[in-house]
Amino acid sequence: MKRQLKIIISGGGTGGHIYPAISIADELKRRHPSADILFVGAQDRMEMEKVPQAGYNIEGLWITGVERKLTLKNLSFPLKLASSLWNANKIIKKFKPDVAIGTGGFASGPLLKMANTKNIPTVIQEQNSFPGITNKLLGKDAKVICTAYDNLGRFFPGEKIRITGNPVRQDILDISSKKTEARSFFKLKENKKTVLVLGGSLGARRINQLLEKNRSLLEEKDVQVIWQTGSLYYEEYKKFNSELIQTHAFLNRMDLAYAAADVIISRAGAGSVSELCIVGKPVIFIPSPNVAEDHQTKNAMAIANKNAAIVIRESELEDKFQENIILLLDSEEKRKELSDNIKKLALPNATSDIVDEIEKLI
Repeated sequence: MKRQLKIIISGGGTGGHIYPAISIADELKRRHPSADILFVGAQDRMEMEKVPQAGYNIEGLWITGVERKLTLKNLSFPLKLASSLWNANKIIKKFKPDVAIGTGGFASGPLLKMANTKNIPTVIQEQNSFPGITNKLLGKDAKVICTAYDNLGRFFPGEKIRITGNPVRQDILDISSKKTEARSFFKLKENKKTVLVLGGSLGARRINQLLEKNRSLLEEKDVQVIWQTGSLYYEEYKKFNSELIQTHAFLNRMDLAYAAADVIISRAGAGSVSELCIVGKPVIFIPSPNVAEDHQTKNAMAIANKNAAIVIRESELEDKFQENIILLLDSEEKRKELSDNIKKLALPNATSDIVDEIEKLI
């Protein structure tokens, strides 16, 4: 009789770390229905709610990140780190996993560190084109590092790297067949172009301000706008609903939003970039400057350097946004060029390829 597989997964803090972790767990469960899968997250972060909703058990560590400026919060970090290493060790000792997988987030560091000290094989799923400090340190002892970008040999041992891509939601793999459904769902007119604006589930103030300022331009161009304001800003911006512009706190049917769009304006988190490569629509990336090591700009530039997207930094929006949105709306040739090029960068089988690598280890 085969022994039950035991797998521990750590990833959280934001949806960009949680949903890839859940995708990997779902694929493992599909292949190995009897597998025992345990998640480890950071106490009081969103994974403590989202992971049980997905049907998995989770244990929490008392851990947070380090603030980039000197704050009182940083003074407690050594204590939190020591506590998390101690508790991660206890969890591993009790659960006895065959493999430990980290998709990023505060809890991944202590969990993978303790797994490495016990010679349990570890897998890092590095989502960004520029890894954070924790993954760079963990990479030396990891067995396999699954990445979404090439040229990461500067940060990790080359023989451990597998270019798999980032796990994405499966319902976006065939959006071309959903155009009619999407128009009906969002009540869009067939003879007008549609711009989709994404600032993340919470929202992006700078992108919302940009849309507010350029409403008249978009109305002048007679385009329809699906504007995801984010939950933090919806009450402030819902007054801009009109015949051409519709505001949403969040979008429950991202597949249909992507299907409806002719042009997309988006932040450049790793998950968003991976999804947009698969979606294959012309994109203007506006990276958030308020993230560790400016990784959103690096993610976006990795695409733009292959002539597959337009990148505008927040500091350049006044000078560059109008000319670029007009270019995309007016030039079918430019839209097609960006669309064709970004599709070449898509890695739609990421989840399956990552699980293949995990199976090789166990």
